Amino acid sequence: MALEEIKISQAIIKSYKDKLLNSLVVDVAIVGAGPSGMCCGYYLAKANKKVVIFERKLSVGGGMWGGGIMFNEIVVQDKAKKILDEFEINTKVYEKGYYVADAIEAVSTICSKAVKAGVKIFNGLSVEDVLIRNKRICGLVLNWSAVEIANLHVDPITMRADFVVDATGHAAEVVHIVERKSGIRLKTKTGKIMGEQSMWAEVAEEEIIKNSKEVCSGLYVCGMSANAVFGSPRMGPIFGGMFLSGKKVAETILKIMKT
Repeated sequence: MALEEIKISQAIIKSYKDKLLNSLVVDVAIVGAGPSGMCCGYYLAKANKKVVIFERKLSVGGGMWGGGIMFNEIVVQDKAKKILDEFEINTKVYEKGYYVADAIEAVSTICSKAVKAGVKIFNGLSVEDVLIRNKRICGLVLNWSAVEIANLHVDPITMRADFVVDATGHAAEVVHIVERKSGIRLKTKTGKIMGEQSMWAEVAEEEIIKNSKEVCSGLYVCGMSANAVFGSPRMGPIFGGMFLSGKKVAETILKIMKT
């Protein structure tokens, strides 16, 4: 059979259109396809929730691809190793309490497992605003990342979600939008984004779990967004807290959905 270029284009356009239309009303919308965002999406989708992740870059995985200074190995601790075991990601003991894993295997496996669980991931899409009704975050305003980079005046589209998760890492982009535009007081000590502190892995890994929670009605934070919003340190290339953070937010949302 001869291949026809128009048929190829039609297949791509129709398939993507159908996928996007079906993702405009969901249970949970996650912004950022790094380790915490994909982990959060996996556990939600595994519980049969309708989940979509929007990632501004073409690639998923956030900062995990490069490990530390582009040495593509990551470190996890005992608590997080259980999650890597669940994903069937190979680990090896470095010394007691420290495990190493290949960053490439970790990213690709988590992404694959999340998608196979039912998560829809849209890359190349940026969040430029949020939907707010009755002081609750209930959706996102989206545009192509290329439009944002080129500074073109192109109007966005919107989508709705019962819950929104900011998993955008150090930038905490969604929470910054809410703080800047809504006047809503955040659930931090100051009512505003408190800012990320300098590196202290031990403290950061503990506090990221505590900080992975609702930051205002309808909006949750996980991964480095959580520590940036609540004023805790960064932790560098130990990624256990990222996985645990994403799982915690998923479990928190699932509990609320049951009530």
